Amino acid sequence: MEWFLAITSLLAGIILVAKGGDFFVDAASWMAKAAGIPTFIVGATVVSIATTLPEIIVSVMAAAEGKAAMAVGNAVGSVTANTAMIMAIAFIFMKVTIVLKDYLVQCLLLIATGIILIFGCYSGALSVWAAIVLITIFAVHMFVNVRLAKKHSAANKEAESTVSKDRKTVLINIVKFVGGAAAIVVGSRFLVNGGSDLATLLGVPERIVAVTVVAIGTSIPELVTTITAVRKKEYGLSVGNIVGANLIDLSLILPLCSIVSGQRLPVSEQSAFIDIPVCLGVTLIAIVPLLIRRKASKIQGIVLLAAYVTYLIFTV
Repeated sequence: MEWFLAITSLLAGIILVAKGGDFFVDAASWMAKAAGIPTFIVGATVVSIATTLPEIIVSVMAAAEGKAAMAVGNAVGSVTANTAMIMAIAFIFMKVTIVLKDYLVQCLLLIATGIILIFGCYSGALSVWAAIVLITIFAVHMFVNVRLAKKHSAANKEAESTVSKDRKTVLINIVKFVGGAAAIVVGSRFLVNGGSDLATLLGVPERIVAVTVVAIGTSIPELVTTITAVRKKEYGLSVGNIVGANLIDLSLILPLCSIVSGQRLPVSEQSAFIDIPVCLGVTLIAIVPLLIRRKASKIQGIVLLAAYVTYLIFTV
């Protein structure tokens, strides 16, 4: 019975987080546009943060309950899953090319966050200086996002479209916003509790469940987006979204968890010396060739997937 409850809680959490995230992003985007906020601001700020809300809520909730291993494992594990599983799928099935000037700063910031985490968590907890630098990187990322979006918006004025504000549309979006937010919060609690219970029943550390099942669960919105992009042949969609989501996951979530926990966020030896280095390693495999060649290769995707499978086998 305990096994059934733990697995049910975990699956319910994944479904609620995934669908709640969809509804919340759609409604938040509509509300911002309806309020007269320019489209480029909506895309660069509201949507980019909203798509990482599942990871944020799960990790912050875990930190508030004193489950630091779950908080850190989910944040770092989600980035590893986004890169070595989801971005790998994009590389294998999509013709991924980039405009260097649009990606260079974000990619370098993402690599920098990984390096900072390695040194900042070396002592067994997220250091104060590392948390400050990470928050600064998040602010720089948002600034660059807005600047780039503004430039593209100026070049494509027709992209600024009016949104329907009739009574039915307003009501639908309010329901989606409230319902989506509630689903994310409730689903996150199910995920944390189900993951923790499953770890206890399996006799393994919470970190292992966090970097595998929970991390992949909170990455489902990115996975669905990538699979949809592959199916619709929208080859420009995925990589930029994943880079942005990863940056937010690493630069915002862990400092937030530290604030919520009221102390320096404890980081286990396994996370500090295995999970975070692996996260940086797959990021380098994905990003560096992309910046040099301006395009990704199928071999790159296969290497990333192989690295992720090896990591999961080693971890479990």
